[in-house]
Amino acid sequence: MLPLNDDNPTEHTPVVTITFIAACCLVFIYQSSLPPAPGEAFVYQYGAIPSVVFGHATLPPEVAAVPAFATMLTSMFLHGSWMHLIGNMLYLWVFGNNIEDIMGHARFILFYVVCGVLAALSHALTDPISTVPMVGASGAISGVLGAYLLLFPHARVLLLAPVVGTTYVPAGIVLGFWFVMQLLNGGANIGSQGGGVAFFAHIGGFIAGMVLIGLFKRPEVRFFTPGRTRSWRY
Repeated sequence: MLPLNDDNPTEHTPVVTITFIAACCLVFIYQSSLPPAPGEAFVYQYGAIPSVVFGHATLPPEVAAVPAFATMLTSMFLHGSWMHLIGNMLYLWVFGNNIEDIMGHARFILFYVVCGVLAALSHALTDPISTVPMVGASGAISGVLGAYLLLFPHARVLLLAPVVGTTYVPAGIVLGFWFVMQLLNGGANIGSQGGGVAFFAHIGGFIAGMVLIGLFKRPEVRFFTPGRTRSWRY
């Protein structure tokens, strides 16, 4: 299922959300333009490698481009494929604009980065000696989803689903189902070797978003806000 839109209007232009989306797209265009060997080196340079982050291994000097801890930030702007990029950016656009709206631009930047770093650590801790780079914005976006669940569970999300096509579903059901699937898939993949989906980054980011949203939202914004609609705008 893919979210296409929600019926949760915003008051301000989500300039940070748009900037993050543009940055991820530009980085991936550059990444895709590289020949295979430099492209692989680029992922190792800027992806978050658990064994390097925790000091169990080091990259060759000609490959290391930033400090190991900084890769937990740079990895958020890399993606493994066009589908990986498109899926992440769609979720960020649908849910990120509302979270930015109730935080303000500066707080949203900090919230997004902190959730992304905590998500990367959650994944790395499941296999601290792994040499497989983690890339993608989904950990930080998971934090956005966790925040959205607590703030706007009654908002309706337009989903594109197999067989039924498009349909509106309450955000609480959409995001609750999404989180349960991460838990199930994460449990099923414990101990697996090699690359794949970093489900524990999704889980860690989601929980981080739920925990941190109380610190980052504006004081007047209530949890479990009743659903709003765009009908007044027409």
